[in-house]
Amino acid sequence: MIRVKNIDKSFSGKIVLDNVSVSFESGKTNLIIGRSGSGKTVLLKSIVGLHNIDNGEIWYEDVLFNRLNFTDKKEIRKKMGMLFQGSALFDSMTTEQNVRFPLDMFTNGSMEEKLERVNFCLKRVDIFNANKLYPAELSGGMKKRVAIARAIALNPQYLFCDEPNSGLDPITAILIDELIKEITEEYSMTTIVNTHDMNSVMEIGEKIVFINEGIICWEGSKHDILKSDNEILNDFVFANSLAKQLRSSQK
Repeated sequence: MIRVKNIDKSFSGKIVLDNVSVSFESGKTNLIIGRSGSGKTVLLKSIVGLHNIDNGEIWYEDVLFNRLNFTDKKEIRKKMGMLFQGSALFDSMTTEQNVRFPLDMFTNGSMEEKLERVNFCLKRVDIFNANKLYPAELSGGMKKRVAIARAIALNPQYLFCDEPNSGLDPITAILIDELIKEITEEYSMTTIVNTHDMNSVMEIGEKIVFINEGIICWEGSKHDILKSDNEILNDFVFANSLAKQLRSSQK
């Protein structure tokens, strides 16, 4: 479990996160949703330590993460897997080398042991016979799968996904959602997904956190979201649904 308590974050005097408190549960897909500029990306980056918060606490189980020194934070980061927007694979590395990268960085295993883990992770995300291919030779969906394989290479306790469906067609997006949910349950990870995709919300939203102008406005599950009387949330849900209908009608 990850707990965020009363955190604030400002940039050049502009408040981006305002007294945010929320818990993210183990073994579940926890989604952060909100409009562009709402603070959801800053919240995710603050949780993983890419932003230093101004006030508050970030707990990983019983460890106060934001008060740790660099060395101790590195130990927690070994337990993290990251799926970045756009996959963020290294163009100059093969599929195999991309997945092996965190193993090279954080472990002292033999090359044989590392390759065994790489192949296990690639098989887990249904990537076969692609070890020697470069990112430019992969489809968008395959890149996401390779990125997920890299994210789970260290068998993480925590998985962070930033807009995992960005740039994908609807069918591939659903497959990626399902894969994230399956892996979360299989390894009992605490998974946090930053998204504005309502399809993802309705497919895998076991816990949903809606943030607006840096404030947590609503929490619930995919079963609760359509019954909410929160007007700001309803406007967000309706706007996303309407936008999808318009895009579909133009195709």
